[in-house]
Amino acid sequence: MKTIHKFFSIFSLIAILALAFATPAQAFDGRAGNNVVIEKDEIIADDVYVTAETFVLEGTVKGDLVVFGTTITINGTVEGDLIAAGQSIVVNGTVTDDARIAGAALQIGSSAVIGGDVVGGSASFETKEGSSIAGELVVGAAQALLAGNVTGDSLLGLGALDLRGEFGGDVIANVGEPTDEAAPPFSMFMPQVPFSMPTVTPGFTIAKTAKIKGNLEYTQFNDIEIPANVVGGKVIRTEPVVDPAEVVVPPTQSEIFLDWTFNLFRTIVTLIIIGLVLGWLTPAFIKALTEKVQSQAGASLGWGIVAFAVFFFAIFIIVVAMIIGAALFGTLTLGSLSGTIVTVGLLAIFALIVGFVLATAFLTKIVVSWLGGKLILSRINPALAESKVWPLVLGVIIIALLTALPGVGWLFNLIVVLLGLGALWIWGRETMQARKTA
Repeated sequence: MKTIHKFFSIFSLIAILALAFATPAQAFDGRAGNNVVIEKDEIIADDVYVTAETFVLEGTVKGDLVVFGTTITINGTVEGDLIAAGQSIVVNGTVTDDARIAGAALQIGSSAVIGGDVVGGSASFETKEGSSIAGELVVGAAQALLAGNVTGDSLLGLGALDLRGEFGGDVIANVGEPTDEAAPPFSMFMPQVPFSMPTVTPGFTIAKTAKIKGNLEYTQFNDIEIPANVVGGKVIRTEPVVDPAEVVVPPTQSEIFLDWTFNLFRTIVTLIIIGLVLGWLTPAFIKALTEKVQSQAGASLGWGIVAFAVFFFAIFIIVVAMIIGAALFGTLTLGSLSGTIVTVGLLAIFALIVGFVLATAFLTKIVVSWLGGKLILSRINPALAESKVWPLVLGVIIIALLTALPGVGWLFNLIVVLLGLGALWIWGRETMQARKTA
């Protein structure tokens, strides 16, 4: 696989250099504009260089044709090389020599005749049934449907490949692995392409109508289904070369359990340490919050939802105010004030996010744990329930276990967070009201 990738990398570089530094002919015809059309009765005896939004060749170019544009259509005849780069390129006419084309969507139409090689790079590449390529075919694309005839060898590097045509030489294909989920059609992302793009099934598909007179060499992890009498030569499958560093080995059940246990232990220790510190520094604050949860559990849950929504609304308001303020003072040429507003706004957002994360990750769990442990110990050992340590330890262990349960742990975590946030909201509201009436 690395060899093929290197080949296409080298080829791409050579192609770019060839386009950039190609030696101009002694005589040439240059054309440019939004829409450039070479009419059917027009015969140009020189090389032609075109840059256009839309280009259509209906006539004859008795030399090379070099085109850069968005939409490129070749219906006429090029008696030399065709070099084209654009969003979409369709060749319906005749190119007596080589065709080197690059774009998002490439199509060799059913009436196309290419006298030499075809080199293409795109997201979607297609050769229609009836098309003819007398030389070799080299394609690098996300997907390709090849239903035309190719006389020479074919070298293909693709994400998805569907072979339906006739191939006179060897076919060497480096194709992506099949997947269970089909990707959305390319036409969904490129609706402006003037022709219908195929939808190719991921992986490597060979139709019964295909005919490979030479050998078939392909790179896949598994054998593909090859209809009988399709390949005249040998069939050689090569295993993709996988970098051991890129191989992700799924963890064993014991590793998953050990990881789960370690995370649980770390959570318990962290919450106990932070809870003891908070209980030592702010005992009245922690006690007030636990009492709010105990006496107003329903209200705490409801106000927790409100607090959750208010946090995101506050972030939105600060961002809007920051943008409007910066734009206003910037318009008034008060650049220093604009910078100050942006700085203050960013600091406010940072403070809100840090406070919210600390509250939801630690404070809410500590408050609910303390209350839960105290309620349980009051039934088992009332003396321990009045301790400043054991209610927290027991509650943290229970809450940590519940929130770590696979499948339903997130629900327990959400309830705990909402209860804690709601208690904090109620406490803050009552504290502000008490200060106003004082």
